[in-house]
Formats: sequence, structure tokens, C-alpha cells
Amino acid sequence: MQTVTESKVKWLLRDVIFLAIIAIFFGVIFEVWSAAYYAVAATPLKPYANDLTLGVWLMAGPLAGAILQKVGSSTIGEVLAAAVEMLLFSSWGAANLISGFVQGIGTELGFAATGYKNWDKLGISLSVLTTTIVTFIWDLFNSGYADYKPSLMITLFIIRLISAGFFGGVLVYFIKKLVAKSGLLKR
Repeated sequence: MQTVTESKVKWLLRDVIFLAIIAIFFGVIFEVWSAAYYAVAATPLKPYANDLTLGVWLMAGPLAGAILQKVGSSTIGEVLAAAVEMLLFSSWGAANLISGFVQGIGTELGFAATGYKNWDKLGISLSVLTTTIVTFIWDLFNSGYADYKPSLMITLFIIRLISAGFFGGVLVYFIKKLVAKSGLLKR
């Protein structure tokens, strides 16, 4: 039976500090990014606004996971970033915490699917896929997607997957590479 090694479970002070930096940085980005959501929602593209812009809100979890390589870091990173966004007077208020938890769990499932052994392209790609699926299921009930025609639901899912793939996948991968190149991650 495969088990998660102690290094993937034990948190060091530097891990906590790095997680806090990620959460604060993305919490601010999330709050600023809400303007992009409202700008798209004010156009005829309103039905697609959530899915077009969602990818940015999915970046804290996979980045925390890929950089820290700790069990739970994706969920904690996403929830803490959502908390920072909420404290910056987000228009969604405490609902940010629920969204952050759902998004974090979605991301965590991707890394868990690798047994917490792949934090690179495979783990990040799986986290994109699982986050897209989990958040879409959440929006079926929470945002009324279940009432949409199947063709619109498929279109929204594809748009969400592309947004999550670009922001939560491609950009996260390259940010991770830049951070690794800086030497901050030497273990």
C-alpha cells in the first residue's frame, strides 16, 4: 500500500510563510479580478462571465500545492486567498469561503490522484481537470446551471476548462518554474 511520505505531511515554518504570501498575493488579485468579471457580465457575454473569468480564481490552490508539495496545501491556500479577498470587501462576502473550499478541494483531488507524488505537469493537469469538474458540479446547484439547456452547459464546461487550464494550469506551471529557478524552494 502506498503512503504519503512524512515530508508531504509535515509543515515547516517556511511552508506556512510561503502559503501566507501566496494567499495574500492571490487574495488581492482575486478582489481586483472581480472587476473583470463584472465587465464581462455587463455585456451580452453575461451567461459566460463566470466561466470565462473563473481560471484566475483557481490559481492559488494549484500554485500552493505545486510549490509547497504538501497534503492539504491546495485547499488551505485557496481558502486563505478567498478569506483575504473577502476581507477586502468582496461583493460576494462570506460566500468566498465556500467557493474557496470547493475550488481547493477540486484542486486537491488532482494532486491526490497522483498519490501526492507528482507536483509537476501531470499533477497540475489533473488538478485543472478535477477543479473544473468539481466547481462545475457546484455551479449546477449553486448557480442554477442545472436549468440551462445541455448545449449551453457543454459550452460553459468547455469555456471553464480552457480558463482553468490557462490560468490554473499553464500560468501556475510557469510561475512554479520561475519560483524554483529563484532558489526559494531549495529543500
